Amino acid sequence: MKAYFTRLFQYDVYANQIILDTIIKAGEPEKAVQLMAHILAAQQIWLNRCKGLPQAAVELWIGPGTQASEFGEKIKENHEAWMTCLNGFTDSDFDKTIYYQNLRGDNWGNKLVDILAHVINHGTHHRAQIGQQLKFGGVESLPNTDYIAYIRQINS
Repeated sequence: MKAYFTRLFQYDVYANQIILDTIIKAGEPEKAVQLMAHILAAQQIWLNRCKGLPQAAVELWIGPGTQASEFGEKIKENHEAWMTCLNGFTDSDFDKTIYYQNLRGDNWGNKLVDILAHVINHGTHHRAQIGQQLKFGGVESLPNTDYIAYIRQINS
């Protein structure tokens, strides 16, 4: 299980970086920047939940004025933090329930395996929205952020 999620988080950092590069080349369209910031903030929030830490002090949705050029380091930091966290889990940890409070103050509990799947799917969902925003802004060619394209690349 650990190896599977490690590979998914390796894909996630790869896909985040190439979509960020495209956002920057496109002139940092506001909605695309906001969506990228949201992905990164949500990763921090879920990471703290998985580690049993207090709510991360991040804004889930940012306002205008944030620069996408600031995100490269955050992508790297988030990835390293997730890798450290994953490496600390035992096989039995993946079936444990993580109890947390959402941003509205509601109490929830979900299995770690489901939270990890959510974090990866959440990023994929919003990268697709970023791609759509970039297309609306005139970008003709988007990078291939499909998981299978990543697997083909690392296996070639």
